[in-house]
Amino acid sequence: MDILTEEWIYQKNSQQLTALLYEGLMECLEEAIGALKQKDHWKANKQLQKGNDILRRLGVGLRYDAGIIAHQLDALYNYMAERLIEANMKKDAAAVQEVLQLTTTIATAWNEALKSGASSVHAAQRQKAAAYEQFITYEKS
Repeated sequence: MDILTEEWIYQKNSQQLTALLYEGLMECLEEAIGALKQKDHWKANKQLQKGNDILRRLGVGLRYDAGIIAHQLDALYNYMAERLIEANMKKDAAAVQEVLQLTTTIATAWNEALKSGASSVHAAQRQKAAAYEQFITYEKS
């Protein structure tokens, strides 16, 4: 991930920040897998700890009032965190790969939801603008 400025981060909404966390998690996991394959256990340890920190942050950000999906994501994040701890103890790149695949699946779905949500927001804004313009046109007549 590129160096992010505080100002740039503050301009993001919570959904965009979640997408950034997924991206950061995937990068950590890819680096950890590479480090484990090279037997660089110190680097792998740091990346796996960072990955667990990101998972904790994702869990803290869940809105449980949004429905059952939040509870399911919480359980999945906990499972993923446990797998990373186990992978760190056993130096198991396959376990990290499993978590990377789960993260990739979740991130892809999240980004698709963001795209469709953004397009529906823009459509709603265009519809409001069109209604406003129509109202103004009627007032002039």
